[in-house]
Amino acid sequence: MTARTRLAVLVAIALAGVVAVAWWYWRDNDEAPAFVTATVERGPIDATVIATGTLNAVITVQVGTYVSGRVREINVDFNSPVARGQVVAKIDPAPFAVKVDQAEAMLATARARLQRAIADRSFRASELARQQRLSDRNVLTQGKLDAAQNASSQADAQVALERAGIAQAQAALAEARINLAYTDIVSPVDGVVLSRNVDVGQTVAASFQTPTLFLIAEDLAEMRVNSNISESDIGRIRSDQSVRFSVDAFPERTFEGVVSQRRDAPIIQNNVVTYDVVIDVDNDDLALKPGMTATVTITTDQREDALVVPLRALRFRPNEIHQPEQESASKSKESAPEPGRAQVWVLREGESKLDPIEVETGIRNDEFAEVLSDDLDAGDVLVVAYEREDERTR
Repeated sequence: MTARTRLAVLVAIALAGVVAVAWWYWRDNDEAPAFVTATVERGPIDATVIATGTLNAVITVQVGTYVSGRVREINVDFNSPVARGQVVAKIDPAPFAVKVDQAEAMLATARARLQRAIADRSFRASELARQQRLSDRNVLTQGKLDAAQNASSQADAQVALERAGIAQAQAALAEARINLAYTDIVSPVDGVVLSRNVDVGQTVAASFQTPTLFLIAEDLAEMRVNSNISESDIGRIRSDQSVRFSVDAFPERTFEGVVSQRRDAPIIQNNVVTYDVVIDVDNDDLALKPGMTATVTITTDQREDALVVPLRALRFRPNEIHQPEQESASKSKESAPEPGRAQVWVLREGESKLDPIEVETGIRNDEFAEVLSDDLDAGDVLVVAYEREDERTR
């Protein structure tokens, strides 16, 4: 094959390719694309807020120690049920028992000193009476009488001082007995031990910050979810709203709760503002554990029998060839619908053009919106996309 022949073949192949591409292009643009449609229906619709949260016990108590010393006994472990007043651990009481003995001895000493002061006061009072009689007979100088009066007054003061010493010794004894009682670490509530942070033989020091020995949850049958709601959604949250949530431990199970509190203190992390919403949860079967992460869906509003349309129908905009001729020029210049209103395109049976209808919308969720106006009826067919566009988005 000569060079001229090969060149002619290549040119012919190129022309055939150009013709094929042109034909496919003409075919794609000439055929009217098919529509993806959805039917207007009546049914229930919920408006929801989705967030994440953490499960916690309603009341969690940190049990520490008021006194320092060596841990002699531990009577509970992780997950142990405890009762109010139950001894969960014990600090070595020997040093504190010695201090009680010392305080008792000091109290006995103070009482003996009081008896001595009372006896001395009685003597000083008798001496003052004798000196007074001598002074009345003019056989005693005034100086000696004054000295006797001073001694009697000092004896009275010494009795009062010794009585105060007894009160001080009694207070020291009470303190020593209280510290001895504090060597028994008791549970302040009925509940379950969540954590144990001490072992037998370990020395604990009670200073300005009491060390936490145990973490006890009062009742795991009643729990709460602390969820972080964004500032854009917090305005829709109210008390007593119903809540559904799930946890990773039970992916096929849906738990229920109720909003009990919306806390106004902001939580700011990385310039993102959220608010803590507390959700009360029943946990009768004890399946939920503290610390679990919950995916929360809060129902902020709902309708039982609403006219609903897909959100895709509100976002659809047709090409000019499918708009009514009198609408095609004017619609392109109009502004977007007002807030709370939207435009949908109805496909009438036997018609090639689409009928635009502006509707008033109500509550929305991730898929549907409520229609409040009377411009649509159940059964109307709405266009949500072109078929080829829909295939590209899948």
